[in-house]
Amino acid sequence: MKIPTEPIGSMPRPLELIEAIAAAGNFADPKLDPLYEAATRDTIQQFEATGSPVITDGEQRKYHIFWTYSVHGLANTAPDGFKIPFSAGHVRRMPRLTAGPFRYRVYADRYVEVAKRYAHLPLKQAVISPSALSLMYPAEDIPGYSRQDFIDDLLREHETEVRRCFERDA
Repeated sequence: MKIPTEPIGSMPRPLELIEAIAAAGNFADPKLDPLYEAATRDTIQQFEATGSPVITDGEQRKYHIFWTYSVHGLANTAPDGFKIPFSAGHVRRMPRLTAGPFRYRVYADRYVEVAKRYAHLPLKQAVISPSALSLMYPAEDIPGYSRQDFIDDLLREHETEVRRCFERDA
């Protein structure tokens, strides 16, 4: 008897990929693309083998962190934002928005395109929630860019991302 399940979220990355990223010193180095792609292909194959009716890419390419893939590297941010301490002892930080307007730098539909090369089943794509990204706006107002303007931009960007994923059949 099968138990209906669907995977969600991140899956562990292959050691080869982790070591290559460490050696490159930059998770975005284009030389790593074949390793990211292999990790995505392997994750999809393993999920398909479970019998799950819907699968995911395991967020293999969202290396920096699932929380900031869409905003990592924005010019209008600073690295000293909201902290999340993990029980393993490390801390992740959300970037702090320093000026408006708020826009995503990367939309998750780019990951759908890669995953579709290997998927034979319906595919879903994890996207970061607007509530998580709302933590980017600092406690003090940003001159000339209100919290409400930020929220409006944030919701527009989130809707755009979800629609783009659906347009690519996620």
